[in-house]
Amino acid sequence: MSNTTPPPVPPTGPGSPRDVPPVPGSYPIDPATLPDPIRDELLAPDPVAIDTAAAELKDGANRCPKCGATDIRQRPGTDLLICLYCRNEWHGQRVEEEFGFGEGLDELTGTVIASGARDIDTDVSSLMTYKCTGCGAEVTVNTESTMTARCHWCRHVFGVNEQVANGAVPDAVLPFHIKKDDAVARIRQFVDKRRLFALKEFKEQFTPENVVGVYLPYMIVDGKASADVAGRGEIKTREYTQGSGDKKKTYYDADIYEVERHVDFTVDDLPLESSTERGNLDTGVNTNNIINTILPFDTKNAVKWNASYLSGYTSEKRDTDVEQLRPRLEDQLLSIARCQVEESVNRFDRGVRWEQERLDVHGTRWVAMYLPVWLYSYQQGGKGGMLHYIAVNGRTGETMGSVPVQQWKLLLAAITVGTFLEGIALWMLGSST
Repeated sequence: MSNTTPPPVPPTGPGSPRDVPPVPGSYPIDPATLPDPIRDELLAPDPVAIDTAAAELKDGANRCPKCGATDIRQRPGTDLLICLYCRNEWHGQRVEEEFGFGEGLDELTGTVIASGARDIDTDVSSLMTYKCTGCGAEVTVNTESTMTARCHWCRHVFGVNEQVANGAVPDAVLPFHIKKDDAVARIRQFVDKRRLFALKEFKEQFTPENVVGVYLPYMIVDGKASADVAGRGEIKTREYTQGSGDKKKTYYDADIYEVERHVDFTVDDLPLESSTERGNLDTGVNTNNIINTILPFDTKNAVKWNASYLSGYTSEKRDTDVEQLRPRLEDQLLSIARCQVEESVNRFDRGVRWEQERLDVHGTRWVAMYLPVWLYSYQQGGKGGMLHYIAVNGRTGETMGSVPVQQWKLLLAAITVGTFLEGIALWMLGSST
């Protein structure tokens, strides 16, 4: 029999083996003992990425399938691409069909992210360099301001189609349909209807030809959610008036009920701005909110990313990630839930005041997409002043904007209208006596 001494028990405390980080995938703490929000986040499955990158375009050259030329443009007013050498035309692949983004809404669980919507690596350079296959020269594209460039030696055209981690390349693009001349005419018509009250400096400097076609970055979200709301609803039983003259008051009697509602629902192609600048809706410094008024876009017709669609247009880079946009998504989902239950509380003629709300998001799918907008801007009062926008939906032509006005003209009009209405009221009273 051996008399060897058993190994000592490992010590505990700082520096002991128990302080070594746990093996990946294991939990040093029982999740059941954690608060619900922390437990749910810990046990939630990792985001799943759907690869939407076009492997055939990673060298930066988008070649005509017929002749191999790289000078490719979008045919104005259509979703077609056209080769400027042989005039061949073809249609981009719709992401809805290519990747099944319109399917399985009822089966969504966890967070599914398309590869163009993955988290941004801020350390990645905005400069992309390609080696020209035609002559061997190096062509550089600055993704901060453009997505295409032409080789200055052999005239090959290059586009940033590889999904670089700086957020410049989305999963899909919705091409422009409204041409510039049409957008200019719509903006001019919008302003002409408001010229009477417009600021003098604005009218003098108004040049709608300076409108810019820009692709704005959005996250297009599908989701499956449920919500519970609870509150109090009132049904009027009696209405009566007490007092006379200026002291007359109207009173209501109502039956009060406790109201609870539960709703399960899905959302399809909900757009969220993924640019911090455009998502800033501070009406004290800009009128970014007008971009929301030209929604919706027919995102079902978005095509697989191809930089050739951006020739002749500018674009803005995405600078927010999925987790940063999640609170805004939840706010919108809760608003949708309220609308869903609205029809079921019509009997409460005095309304319902929701006092408790709970939202459960069971699954989401995120796709990064460029949407087309014609923008005209005017800065009131020079640098640092209020920035006004007039926007045209690049697909439907829907137009909305902000025109700086002369405050004294508005005040004068209000006084004039008020005096006119007061005169009519006095005349009607005099006629009835």
